[in-house]
Amino acid sequence: MNQTIQDIITRRSCRKFTDQMPSQEDLELICEAGSYAATGHNTQCPIILAVTNKELIARMSKLNAQVWKVDFDPFYGAPVVLVVLADRSVSHTPVEDGSLVIGNMLLAAHSLGLGSCWINRAREVFEMPEGKQILAELGVEGDYVGVGNCIVGCPVYPPRPPKPRKEDYIRWVK
Repeated sequence: MNQTIQDIITRRSCRKFTDQMPSQEDLELICEAGSYAATGHNTQCPIILAVTNKELIARMSKLNAQVWKVDFDPFYGAPVVLVVLADRSVSHTPVEDGSLVIGNMLLAAHSLGLGSCWINRAREVFEMPEGKQILAELGVEGDYVGVGNCIVGCPVYPPRPPKPRKEDYIRWVK
């Protein structure tokens, strides 16, 4: 089995991180891997906001928790939040395109020995006035939809072994 397929099979979501910040080089590689995701008609409609600013992460966490109606950090203390937004004005498939970006970043983080997890509710957060204010502060203009957040950090524990796949996951049609 080649390394790419091995990484796909062994990647797991991580929700417990050390205080150590991943290297800038690793974060750049993860974002670059995301930027090479397939997009419909190669529109490259997604953008990645690579957030390491603790205050901004705390603001986004608070909004995400508000949407989710929970009283804890939905980013699980991760030192990095890679927010993926996609421009609806240039693509008919912005959410699909942004989803592939996140998938690539999850796999890239795992391949570098880092932990990561997809965190939902970006759409709702960036539709809120407070979320729109964050985008305005960051100079993000346009018809962007929040696709998701990819949290990244140094994992406390190694990934668990995969659970068995359901029996009828793959259905051959010949």
